[in-house]
This record gives sequence, structure tokens and C-alpha cells, in this order.
Amino acid sequence: MSRNILSIALITAACLTAPAHANEASVKSAMEAKLGVKISSIKQTPYLGLYEIYADGQIFYTDAKQSVIIAGALIDGKTMQNYTAERMQKLTAVKFSDLPLNNAIKQVRGDGKRVLVTFEDPNCGYCKRLDKEIAKLDNITLYTFLYPILSPDSLEKSKQVWCSSDKARAWNDLMLDGKKLTAKTNCNTSAIAQNIEFGRSLNIQGTPTLIFADGERIPGALPLDRIEQKLVSLDNAPAKK
Repeated sequence: MSRNILSIALITAACLTAPAHANEASVKSAMEAKLGVKISSIKQTPYLGLYEIYADGQIFYTDAKQSVIIAGALIDGKTMQNYTAERMQKLTAVKFSDLPLNNAIKQVRGDGKRVLVTFEDPNCGYCKRLDKEIAKLDNITLYTFLYPILSPDSLEKSKQVWCSSDKARAWNDLMLDGKKLTAKTNCNTSAIAQNIEFGRSLNIQGTPTLIFADGERIPGALPLDRIEQKLVSLDNAPAKK
């Protein structure tokens, strides 16, 4: 899809003609035909009559006539807030109750009140960096979804972890200490295939990916202070009525 999109860093009102009247359905239909992709959602923005298009995990913008297609961050000129980043956070949020937690490796430390979910590949260097950070967390319940997407060897290692008598220990031995796995892979490993299918349905394209209790999804190896900051903000959030 990216080869069809003109990527720019900044737009001004002079770049666009006055927007014509159009509804979201007609813009969606026209853009799907132009780009050859299925659009997950479309929404008119408060800026210059632009429509927000969300497809393949990416946000881009077009006008009512589809005379321009814009990829990149849309910044509010008054508040300087990153409108695109805020929308991406909402669009990629995960309904926590939909997570198949029985397919994840569970670890509980301290009172376990705080919750963090990760999708990780055993051959992912950034995952190992992340695991060294979250090993320092306390009063947390960790759910690690084995998500072997980097290589065939990733799948083999994931199966060995899943078939271990102590999955959490096997995972930590591998990711924190670099120990070789010894477990056979003759157990039921269907959970791993289900993880891959589920991750793809969420458009998780890289590891590690973190999901917090409020559904916010963040890709990449966050440093410990950023994780703690997020967890504290959830602890302090007002209870929903």
C-alpha cells in the first residue's frame, strides 16, 4: 500500500482545494478501489475537510474528491497536539477481555494487581531487552503470548517453551539467561498457532508488542520507567461507574 501513497511531513491549506460534499461511504468505496485494500474505518476529521482512512494498521488522509492522499502526522496548528498519534492509540486499542489469556505464559509477582500483556518472539533481541526490564517489576501479573513470526526456529523454540513442565521458567531461562531449551515438542502446541492467528487479526506486525489493562497497545521495547509510568497512571485512574 505504501507505494501508492505520497508521504509528506507538512501540509497547508494552500495545498488543498475547497472540500466537496461527500459522505464517508462514497469516499471509502472510492479509496478501496484506488488502493486495492480493505479500509477498516473512515472518519471525517475536523481539519480542512480531510477524511481519516485506517487500513493495514496505517492512518492516512484524503479530501472528498480524493485529489490528494497524505501519509504522516496531522498536527493541530493551535494546540500542537499530534492528532494522528491520538487517533492511532484509539484505533489500535485492544479490548482486554478479548485476549485469550489461557494461551499465554502467566507469571505473578507480589500481589499481582497490575497487569501487563506482551507478544514476543524467542529470537527477538528487543524482546530480550524488554524482558530484562520487566523482570524488575513487582506486584504484577505478566501474560506472555508466544508469537513466533521471525523464523522457523522461532516456532521450534516457542514449542519447546510451551511443552516445558514449567513454561515461565523455560521462557525466563531462554530470554534472560540465554540457556538452551531441552524440552521435547510432542505436547499440544495449538495455542501457539492460535496466538499467531489472533495477533494477525489485531495487525500485530512486530515484537515485542505491549498491551496494558486499559487496552492501549505500544510496539517496541519500552524502558522500565515508561512501563512504570503507565502502570501508575492506571493505578491512579478513577474507577469506571
